[in-house]
Amino acid sequence: MIKVVCGIIYKDDKIFLCRRKPEKSLGGYWEFPGGKVEVDEHPEAALQRELYEELAMEVQIDRYFGTSRYDYPDFSIELIAYVCTLKSSNFTLTDHDAYEWVPLGELLEWKLSPADVRLWEYFC
Repeated sequence: MIKVVCGIIYKDDKIFLCRRKPEKSLGGYWEFPGGKVEVDEHPEAALQRELYEELAMEVQIDRYFGTSRYDYPDFSIELIAYVCTLKSSNFTLTDHDAYEWVPLGELLEWKLSPADVRLWEYFC
């Protein structure tokens, strides 16, 4: 089980999504940004670190959103999500090839990763 953390980042009734590069695992899928939690790392610290490493982004973590588990064919993840407010970013993309601010009502129309869909449907 891989422990992964993600941010549900709001701005003006929209949510920030990133699209994974084609050569990455789950390439072409959109996701709430974040990444793997390292051994002995607190999930909130991991989220801050991952967002900075992948997007040069700083957020305010407002509250815990929820946790879900998803079994992919080759691996399983525990996805821990936090609601965040954007503080700053230059939107440097390292693991992604695009980003968008998506209206809440359109979120499930995007090609979201299955784990992100489950998380959103379960807690919203």
